[in-house]
Amino acid sequence: MNTRIHEDNGQWMAGDGPHSGIAVTTRVRLARNLADRRFPTHPDQSERGETMDAIRAAIRSLPDGDQYVWHELEDEGPLDRRILMERHLISRELVDGQGPRAVAVNAPSSIAIMVNEEDHLRMQCLMSGLNVQEAFQRVNRLDDQLSERLAFAFDDHYGYLTSCPTNVGTGLRVSVMLHLPALVMTRHIEKVFRAVYEMRMAVRGFYGEGTEAYGELYQISNQITCGRSEQDIIDDMEAVIAAIIQYEEKARNELATSERSQLEDRVWRSWGLLRNARLMSSEEAMRHLSSLRLGVVMGVFNSVDLQEVQKLFLNTQPAHLQRLEGRELESGDRDVVRARYIRSELGAENN
Repeated sequence: MNTRIHEDNGQWMAGDGPHSGIAVTTRVRLARNLADRRFPTHPDQSERGETMDAIRAAIRSLPDGDQYVWHELEDEGPLDRRILMERHLISRELVDGQGPRAVAVNAPSSIAIMVNEEDHLRMQCLMSGLNVQEAFQRVNRLDDQLSERLAFAFDDHYGYLTSCPTNVGTGLRVSVMLHLPALVMTRHIEKVFRAVYEMRMAVRGFYGEGTEAYGELYQISNQITCGRSEQDIIDDMEAVIAAIIQYEEKARNELATSERSQLEDRVWRSWGLLRNARLMSSEEAMRHLSSLRLGVVMGVFNSVDLQEVQKLFLNTQPAHLQRLEGRELESGDRDVVRARYIRSELGAENN
């Protein structure tokens, strides 16, 4: 893998941007397919290869085409594919897929173009914090540039055509990853999620659809793309996310006033475990780092800053941990190495 990818912490771990204390990252994705070609779900591998070559040529001809690093997933090892997923640059489906498939990632790791996943192209912009409008503008500009070089499958009545009917129309999916520990602690999270479902939005886990919400990190995204304009989708998402952020802020204020001891105990217990544990699973690390992140943002804890916590979130993921260690590790060995790495990063006296 190109060294830049695993040395750059990536957008979702930057720890800055609007409302970054709660909104970890914003992702805006457009799904597109090439006209007169079968969807990539068709098993014809030669056709998939031809499609990939055509898209690669189009990307390289962009004004900033030389800023993109091209990764063919068949040529990448399992660890490198996993690193790309842990950085939210590719989906689990692209990791586990078969045949010709790729991703092009730009220099700041803010734009990723997945090729031959469920659709021929899935262009996404990732930004730290709550940045829906700007992320859309960036990916929309890329869509315009590629549409000058590639003919996209489009119907005057239905809009852009996609493999899954839920993406037909605009092909737009807006997703915001939110850190919601206070709503979990105050037991208001299910009420908030019920309201989200009623708004026909989806709640997904850390790595998207079908995954767990580790570290009290949840992805909220729109479900409907057909029959609605891009601006309507964006406006609805911004309104829903703003309401959730307000609820989380209210819950944090409640903890800071009426449950201060409970809040401080949770933060300091996690700090103690992170600095002293000799075994630490990925899920446990996420849980305690979630508490630490909450403490940092709320001013309860100042021994580390938000960027340091974000770095630990990333580097304690299984593939990143093995990359840092320089070798593949069994699950039990990873727990030992993860605990040692965290102790070292947090300056524990007895590493």
